[in-house]
Amino acid sequence: MSSELRRVIGFWGGTALIVGITIGSGIFRKPASLAGDVHHAGLILGLWIGFGVVSLCGALALAELSSMMPETGGVYVYLRAAYGDAAAFTFGWINLLVTSPASAGALAVFFAELLLGNCGIAPKDAPWLLPGIAAATIVILSFVNAAGATLGSAVQGLFTMIKVAALLAIAALAFVGKGSFGHFGGGSLEGAKLGAGAASVIWAYDGWVAVSMIAGEVRAPEQLLKRIIVAGMLTIVVLYVGANVAYFYAMPLDSMEAGDVPQRTVAAVVGGWGGTAVSFCIMASVFGALNGNVLARPRVSFAMAQHRLTFGFLGKSHPRWGTPLAAIAIQSAVAILLVLTLRNPEKPRELFDALTTYFVVVEWFALLFAVGTVFVLRRKRPDAERPFRTPGYPWVPLLFIVGTVAGLGAIVAGELKTGNWTPVIGLGIAMLGFPVYAIWRRVSPGPPPGGASRA
Repeated sequence: MSSELRRVIGFWGGTALIVGITIGSGIFRKPASLAGDVHHAGLILGLWIGFGVVSLCGALALAELSSMMPETGGVYVYLRAAYGDAAAFTFGWINLLVTSPASAGALAVFFAELLLGNCGIAPKDAPWLLPGIAAATIVILSFVNAAGATLGSAVQGLFTMIKVAALLAIAALAFVGKGSFGHFGGGSLEGAKLGAGAASVIWAYDGWVAVSMIAGEVRAPEQLLKRIIVAGMLTIVVLYVGANVAYFYAMPLDSMEAGDVPQRTVAAVVGGWGGTAVSFCIMASVFGALNGNVLARPRVSFAMAQHRLTFGFLGKSHPRWGTPLAAIAIQSAVAILLVLTLRNPEKPRELFDALTTYFVVVEWFALLFAVGTVFVLRRKRPDAERPFRTPGYPWVPLLFIVGTVAGLGAIVAGELKTGNWTPVIGLGIAMLGFPVYAIWRRVSPGPPPGGASRA
């Protein structure tokens, strides 16, 4: 097997990847949750706009880092350069055991729920069918992406077009129907669960970081990566805010709490067949987001193996397909294990919500340090070539850090009030990466290429 990946992804493929991974389940499923948790239309829109700005700030910082170090692994590479091997290993540990399988598992479960719903089957009536479909979907996409990044990104492009077209159609039809701008003044701030609301919105925005993980497979990365990240994030923010404006115009908050907001928005205008068509488009959206996760996230383990920070076989690419086959297989196996072991036959929807909250807290905690590497590397490597420099530095990355700390604080506080310690447990597992790294250093075959670290 080779230790090199092929640069086959261009601007449109990369943009489709960031848009496709980010726009998955959140914008379709979370509006109902937000209506029930936050109870105020203006505040809900504020959350979508606020965290859209925060995410864009993080993406702009990431664009500088990816233009400076266009290597496979993304955040892992930046953490290693700024903080050393221990921090990079811990991020890889988090990626392998927490965030990647949790994200893939949650998306696969939601896809299976939608498929069963469209077939008129209640998950409770077939307790093994839901996890079985989810696991089979993960296996299929693993084979697709193992067969080559060109095929994987082509699949991503197709499903990205479907989900973007669906969002645009929903927004357009909402304003054709009998809606009202008076719905925007509805709701009350009393009893608003800001932590739960923040978790819903952050989950919907997560995914923009994944494009940095495939930097080693992007053609002309010094020029294209910054364009991919900025264009992708601007597209996402516009689509999210536009969709929510359409939702609120179409129906009041109380009606949104009933669920199936996109489907009912379209069905009110064109009839039941339109709601069914939207439901299948949502399935395509979730399928595309899952495909993007299977495509991008195994590249972190691949990069770690290149630096001898994990098992060497994870750093080998398939001689024919040029993909990190072992890394894809292991990530998918852990995701399937989560789906099969954490299922709740009595309350199948709880698995999705638990996994998304668990994922958000750990993933964005790591992103705080990732964006912070912009400050560290500006001091440590002031003369390094930076084809793209973060505009508004230092205020833009600082805004991301402040906004993310506020959001995560609200999420953890809200979950602890309900007795849910899952986010804290997830952070504890993340911190275990440091002692595990110390053990790995004792038993590993030798120092990573280029010395003990890049710090």
